[in-house]
Formats: sequence, C-alpha cells, structure tokens
Amino acid sequence: MPTPLIPATPSRLLAEQALSRAAGAPLLNGNAVDLLIDAAAHYEAWLAAICGARQRVLLENYIIRDDEVGRAFRDALVERAQAGVFVAVVVDWLGCLGQSRGAFWAPLRAAGGEVRVFNPLQLGQPLGWISRDHRKLLVVDGVLGFLSGVCISAKWLGDPARGVPPWRDTGVALRGPAVAELEAAFAQSWGETGVALRQLPAAAEPATPAGDVALRLIATQPSTAGMYRLDQMIAAMARKTLWLTDAYFVGLAPYVQALVAAARDGVDVRLLVPGSSDIPVVAGMSRSGYRPLLKAGIRMFEWNGSMLHAKTAVADGQWARVGSSNLNIASWLGNRELDVAVEDAGFARQLAAQYERDLDNATEIVLASRRHRHGGGSRERVCRSEVPPPRVRHAGGSSGRAAAGALRIANSVGAVLTNRRVLGDTGSGSLVIGTVVLAVLAVVAFVWPAWIGWPFGAIAAWFALNLGIRSWRARKRRWRELRDADDD
Repeated sequence: MPTPLIPATPSRLLAEQALSRAAGAPLLNGNAVDLLIDAAAHYEAWLAAICGARQRVLLENYIIRDDEVGRAFRDALVERAQAGVFVAVVVDWLGCLGQSRGAFWAPLRAAGGEVRVFNPLQLGQPLGWISRDHRKLLVVDGVLGFLSGVCISAKWLGDPARGVPPWRDTGVALRGPAVAELEAAFAQSWGETGVALRQLPAAAEPATPAGDVALRLIATQPSTAGMYRLDQMIAAMARKTLWLTDAYFVGLAPYVQALVAAARDGVDVRLLVPGSSDIPVVAGMSRSGYRPLLKAGIRMFEWNGSMLHAKTAVADGQWARVGSSNLNIASWLGNRELDVAVEDAGFARQLAAQYERDLDNATEIVLASRRHRHGGGSRERVCRSEVPPPRVRHAGGSSGRAAAGALRIANSVGAVLTNRRVLGDTGSGSLVIGTVVLAVLAVVAFVWPAWIGWPFGAIAAWFALNLGIRSWRARKRRWRELRDADDD
C-alpha cells in the first residue's frame, strides 16, 4: 500500500475524506502508473496502444492537428475502425480551429469511426464558446488508459532543422480500476456532444491487481472547481515540500495566499513556469504576480527551453498530480479538465526527481535590493537583467498562435556561475502597455469615432441576436409544456 500523506491513522482517514470531498473523486487502489515525459514518448505509447486495440479506442484531445503527427494518429484509427474496432473521438472546436477541418476526419468516418466536436460556436449562446474541452485522454479496450497535457501536433516535437527544441510536457499511462473512471469521463464528454455513448462491455477482471498505487481521477467540469479545491487543500496540508510546474500560471488570490502561507510556515514551495510562452499575454500576467511570491520565500524558476507545457505538482514526497489543469481560473472553473492525483511515495519520488532535472534547465528568479539615493535606506525590488536575453524560437502555441516573447536567460558571468538572475519590474511594464493602448483608443474614438462605434455595434447586435434566439426557444419550450399539460 502507498505511504499515506499523513501517517497517523485517524489523521489519514480524515485527510482521505477531506481530499475525496474536495476533489469529488474517491481514492482508487490497485493501479499501475507509468510516467511519460515529453511528446515523443507519448506518441510512441499512444500509437502502440491504438494499433493493438481489439475492442474499442476512445480518444479525447483539445487539439488534433492536420500535420504529420495528426495524420499518423488518424490513419492508425482508420485502420482499427476498418478492422471492426469501435473508434470514438472527441475534439474541441476552439482548440482545433485553424488546426484541422472536418475533411480531415472524413477517412475515419468512412471507415465507421465516430468523431464529435465539443461546443462549436452556436446561436443562442453568445458566450457559450468560452467553456472548452481541455482534456487529453486515450483509453484502449477498457484496460489501458492515458492522460496528459500533450496535444496531438508536431509542434510538441519541436523542429530540429530550425533549432526549435521539443516542448516539455508530462503525462501518465494507467492500468487498473482508474481506467474505468477514464472511460466514464470520456462518456461524459461524449454525452455533452450528442447521443449518449453506446453501452461498452466491461473489461475482464484481472486475476491480480494491476499494481499497488492509490490514486484519484479528477474529471472536472465547468463550475465544479474540484481541482481548485484539491489544489487549495494540498497547499494547506503540505508540511515539507510543494513543487509545482505550470504552463499558464495566473493564480487566484486565495490560492496565492495558500502558497504564501505554506512558504511562511517553512514549506519549500517552488514554482516552475515557461521562460518563453506560446501565449505571451499570459506570461506577462504571470510575471506581474512574482513579487508577492518571492517576498514570501517561494522560489520561482523559468524554463529555458522553447515551451514548458507540463502541469504537475508533488508534495512531501508522498502526493503527486499530473494532468491537463493549469493553475488559472480557466482550468479551475471554465473548462473540462482531467487530472490524476497519486498517493504513492514511489511515483512521487519519480516526479520529484524529474522536477530536479527540469530545474537544471531553468533559471531562478530572485529579488534584488535597491538603495534609495537619499536617506540611505533600501528595499527589495524585482528587476530585470540589463543585457537583453537571447531568444529561443519555438513552434507555435497550443491554440495555434505564433511564438512570441523572449526567453529570459542570464547573460552575466555571475548568472552563468550561479544560474540565478534578477527580474525586471514587470508591474510597471504592464501599466505602460495599458496606458499606450488606452491612449490609442482615446485618439481613435475622438478622430475616427466610427472605428469604435461599428465594432461595439456589431458586438451589441451579436448579443441581441443570441438573446433573442434564447428567448424564443424558452417561449417555445414553455408553450410545448403548456400544450402537453392541457393534453393530459
């Protein structure tokens, strides 16, 4: 059995109950978990599993791109469907926008496979497109499952010919009772896109347990906040270490306060984030929140590669999380996400060792002391190296946006020797950008008012159309109910 997060039996039972309620997921024993690092290992394992399928393949991913990697997966699915294997695929409409079109899936549909698109833009729901299916899930024959942060796109492999390193990402392969939960999570998403998933035959009971790992599978849905509650609770329960990796960190105030409180209690809290992001505006928002974390003693690191896309956590060498959820409001409250929380010392040690290897390719962010010119006092500030850092090219974003943003690497001899640098005052940079944008909008509004009026008019018309459609649908449904009541 795995070593408990809290060793005393009464506390252990209380912790298990609290974690189960927070996550909305029970603790499942008897699983085997294998760690997968970066896209090449994922794609090899995923394709091997698909090609070996005998009954069914269930695939759900935020992005499946029409490139050499996406076509390799589609062709493998086509071959299995032609062999009589039930193949069902769910992709996200926004994630695949500009990445792959309906024609991309025509061969699979012709072979008997089924493909559905989650939450396409539709009239009557003006803001409905905001909620996305951000899960990355694969289940084969009900006995082997995968979940990850990796999408199906050649971008994750980098581009050696152009000097673009592979993206850094993390996932797991699962066997045991957790696989049935993965299938249930897929069935949820499938049911959200149309008719419910067909009844699948239960996998044969194994003669012996697949492994001895206890875990929780957290399949979050919009507004449920199960992963948010669990992240908050782990921050509160950690006693020695809490090491986090996140691709798009924009922490809510309560979560930041939980991390700060843990650090001030003596917990070794570390946060590893991208140095060069595929979505620069998110990176800027993340950097603007470094100061309170650093002042509380939290150690911040920026990845030196092309893109860090992993979402992981490891606490006290006993508890670990891997999946698709980022530490931001979109993942916590808006999207469909999928994560596994593992309560096993062996797996936690693996993930912690990988974390330390990742720090070898990262740069630590520190606070610097600034002396006042008058009065002789000093105070801490977040400051940037005066020498412009080199830029690393990478192969685009998880939502198809072009690469942008500089990789912040030390350039001074001291930074080379210590692998530490100081960060510039990012808050003032955000204020300058906001000032410029608002000033430009003000000038445009005064000089060319139509350039402001027409877009606002179009937005108002869009919302009016959608609200009108929803009102008509509601009235139609009400009339139908009244008519049915009169018939009774």
